[in-house]
Amino acid sequence: MFRSITALALIGLVSTASAHELAKGPNGGPLVDVAGHHIEMVAKGTELVLILTDAADKPLSSAGTKAARAIVQDAGKTATVALSPVEPNKLVGTLAQPLGTGARVVISATLADGHALQARFTNN
Repeated sequence: MFRSITALALIGLVSTASAHELAKGPNGGPLVDVAGHHIEMVAKGTELVLILTDAADKPLSSAGTKAARAIVQDAGKTATVALSPVEPNKLVGTLAQPLGTGARVVISATLADGHALQARFTNN
């Protein structure tokens, strides 16, 4: 009986975890929902672009964003990339090299309205 309860609990955890997986955004990058805001990550060459939208997928202004950065773990190395707001709704940074498959990127920023954003991505 204990094993069946444990098995059911594990199945519940797996199904809950899959509900929070990243989806593809309209620009082809992974998309994550953060407190009613959507963040899509698009990496092209050494350019890292984060596209911000609200819950209704309308552009969310990046003007006045503070302390925006990405922590990138790739090929056993960790780097911090400064992100700059680019109107209307982007945060842009320059990578030392293109992201490899499986690279992990953690984004943090504070929007002008005081909302703190934090998102985690895995490059596929």
